[in-house]
Amino acid sequence: MLRDGGLSRTQLDAQLRAGVLERVRRGVYAATSYVCSAARASVAHGGVPACVTAAEHLGLWVLEPDSAVHVWLTGDGHRYQHDGCTCIEHWDDGARTDAFGLPSVPRILRQVLTCRGVEEFFVVLESALRMGLIDASGVAWLRRHTNDAAREAIDLARADADSGLESLVRWRLRKHRLTVRTQVGIPGVGRVDLLIGDRLILETDGRVNHAGADLRHKDLVRDAHAAMWGYVTLRFDYALVVHDWDLVERAILAHVGAGRHL
Repeated sequence: MLRDGGLSRTQLDAQLRAGVLERVRRGVYAATSYVCSAARASVAHGGVPACVTAAEHLGLWVLEPDSAVHVWLTGDGHRYQHDGCTCIEHWDDGARTDAFGLPSVPRILRQVLTCRGVEEFFVVLESALRMGLIDASGVAWLRRHTNDAAREAIDLARADADSGLESLVRWRLRKHRLTVRTQVGIPGVGRVDLLIGDRLILETDGRVNHAGADLRHKDLVRDAHAAMWGYVTLRFDYALVVHDWDLVERAILAHVGAGRHL
């Protein structure tokens, strides 16, 4: 492709020696200052980023970043050996728009479903809806090409979740048939992450957004204002929601059982 674009063999060799380009595999080269490591590994393997790797590349929220690179390989593709390979392969018969183009967002979501399960599928789907990266036709394609569990997730999915933690909490609480709203504006308090019933606020503090004494103080001020207006606030961080859900669930249900959400 570089040769077709007018780059001579001599110029190509000069750019390789200068470190401007690097050889990814036979006949494929990458700009050292432009191509990310995941994309480079995917191309070296013979495909393009897939599943959670592709989702992260698009800025979508995933539960746990994966150190391994997920690679999309189509039916007519070929895998290549490369140094340090820990790639996870995703084979299907989808057509690419070009040699190095990412899968479509609906296809990425189906890859997440089959690889990481329906819970993470739901989280990434709500992130895609929030960012406007999937439209009605994409959702319809997913309905046709997924299973009943995924269709349940599609029915529950909305575009108003501000983070994957909010999506995850709402997904995990669905079996309790609670009224859970996201990004609700409360006078005197501001916008809260989730509201159960009329009075129980859930705040999900992300991995970065609530670090530091100043931000912690602002959170406490918000919680105090909420209490002044008769609200109860439960605040959970990323580690609690993702890795200690049983404790989070028991805390929420204890307040619901006491009627503090009414």
